[in-house]
This record gives sequence, C-alpha cells and structure tokens, in this order.
Amino acid sequence: MCKVYNTIGSLTTIKKHLIQNNIDNFRSVNELLSFQDNYSTSRQQIISHHNNLIAAERNNLNSEVLLLEDEISKDKFEVQQKLKSKVVCLRQQFDEIPGIEKSIIEEFTNSFKALLLLIQIKHRELFSNLTVYFSVRTKVKALGKKSNRLQYLVTNFEEEVKRSSKHSLYELDRKKRAIDEMNTFIYGAIGEQKVVNELEQLSNQYILINDFSFSFTNPVYYYQDKQYIKSIQIDHLLISPAGIFVIETKNWSKDSLINLSLRSPVDQIKRTNYALYKILSGNTELGLGKHHWGERKIPLRNLIVMITHKPKEEFEYVKILALRELVGYVEYFKPSLSDAETQSIAEYLIDINTQN
Repeated sequence: MCKVYNTIGSLTTIKKHLIQNNIDNFRSVNELLSFQDNYSTSRQQIISHHNNLIAAERNNLNSEVLLLEDEISKDKFEVQQKLKSKVVCLRQQFDEIPGIEKSIIEEFTNSFKALLLLIQIKHRELFSNLTVYFSVRTKVKALGKKSNRLQYLVTNFEEEVKRSSKHSLYELDRKKRAIDEMNTFIYGAIGEQKVVNELEQLSNQYILINDFSFSFTNPVYYYQDKQYIKSIQIDHLLISPAGIFVIETKNWSKDSLINLSLRSPVDQIKRTNYALYKILSGNTELGLGKHHWGERKIPLRNLIVMITHKPKEEFEYVKILALRELVGYVEYFKPSLSDAETQSIAEYLIDINTQN
C-alpha cells in the first residue's frame, strides 16, 4: 500500500477557517455538505421548536395563573375567618368584664382591660383588609407578573417566537455564511481525497506527500512568465521508482472548464514543476547513483486529475486525466530509480516540507 504523508491541503484550509469562525461541531466534509443541503429545513426546525416553546410557556402560565388565583382566594378566606374568630373571642372577653359597683381599684383595672380589648377589636376590624393583603401579597405579586406575561404572549405570540429564536437563527446563518465561503475548498477536498484513495492502491514503493509547500529564501525567476516564484503549493507529490509525479486535483464543473476568469491549471502546474526542478537540482546529496554517460536527472511528470469533467484538448508537458485513469497511468512508467534513491528523494522532500 502507498505510504501517505500529510493531510490534504483543502481540508487543512477548511479546518483553519472553521476555527477562525468559532465553528467546532463538524467532523467531516460530508457533514458540511449535509449542513448546507439541510439548511432550510434546519431553519424551519428552529422556528418550529421555539414556536412550541412559547406555546408551552403560554399554556403553563395559563394553568399557573388559574392555580394562583384559586390559592389567593383560599388564603384570603382563611385569614378572614381567623380574624372574625379572633374578634368574636375578644368581644366575649369584653362582655365578661364585671360591672362598675366594684371597688375603685377593681373598677380601674376592669376599665383598663375593657379599653385594651376594645382597642384590639377595633384594630382588627379596621385593618382586616390590610392584614389579608399582607398575607397574600407575595402570591399576588407573582400573579401579576405571570398574568402580564401571559397577556403579552397571547397578543404578541409571533413576535415572541421571533425574539426567542433570533439567537439560534443568527448562529445558524453565521455558520451557513462561513461554510459557503469555503465551497471551493469543500469540493476541492472531496476531489483531493478521491485522488488519495486511488493512489493508496499503489504498492509501498510509492510515497505520497499531500499539500506539499515550499518558500524560497531567494525567489526563483521563471522565464516563461517573466516573474519570480516566491513559494509553491502542490496538492500531491507522488515519489516513485519511475520519478516524481506532480499532481493537481480539480473538481470542476463544465462551466468552470470554459470560465476565462479562472487561472489555467496547466500554467500553474508548469510553473510548479519548474520550481520543484530548482529545489531538487540545488541539492547535491540526494544519493543518486552515478552513470558513466553523465549526470542523472529525476523525471518530473505533470498530472492534472479532473474529478467530474475533463477537457477534450491535449496540452504540452501536462497530462490531463480522469480519476479512473490515474493509477493505470502512473504504473505505466518503468522504474529509473532504485528503492534507496526513491526513499532518499522522498525523505528530502518530506523534510523540507515540514520545515516550511
């Protein structure tokens, strides 16, 4: 089985973007696609959920208001009955006080008792309503709050559903925008993973480096574009006894193939090939065996793998392949490097990729 190093580049970019946007509840590209497909349904489910929550709150409040009203009525009745009983008892005590024919001291004492009893009776009669109020005021206050809330929900039900669901919908929409921004990378990741799955079928003589990148300390001048190359990024580098395959994956639609605003992948991979040639030719310690005819070179072949649609045209120095053609094409070439030389080249490229 082919030896594979590194995560595919598009997936790395997606993970970084999700972290930057504080999105951590997706574990695969398929989950992202599922989220996009089910976005409208998820939005409706949120609204429906909050509709049910507000309806449940309204129904519960209605039951609680009725229960509180009943409790307050019972509490008032009990307090009023206690007050009446106390007044009756006090009047009985007042009626039992002896007449004025007793001694002066007794008369004074009895008169004082009678006065106190009269005061207590009048106090209870005058402040009975206040006493009843204080006995139920906590429940009355709670009843007022619940009644106001209930009335608000009855008259503003839809508005309250919108308010309640606002944060959840905002989060859903925020995630949708962030994920939609990554559409190119999502479909790129799908394509790149399919390429990896195909190449994994190769024997362990093949070494695959995903998302190879390198930055030049001194930029390399590319004569064809008349521009300097500061860095390169390659979807897949396949190192084999037959040489190195520089592989770019494109998961493009038919419209993308004819879109003039998209950069030519042919130009891109030729530029990358030249930069990789400079990287390898600048290293004299790759362990390539000498040949009496002269200095050996490492074969570099450019492949563009199209996942869905493939152009009919052929291009110079670049082979365009459908996914199903990839493995057969790679295995077609005969070895020109030993296993040790292949390993040495792979180790060097892995090392400089890690450093960058």
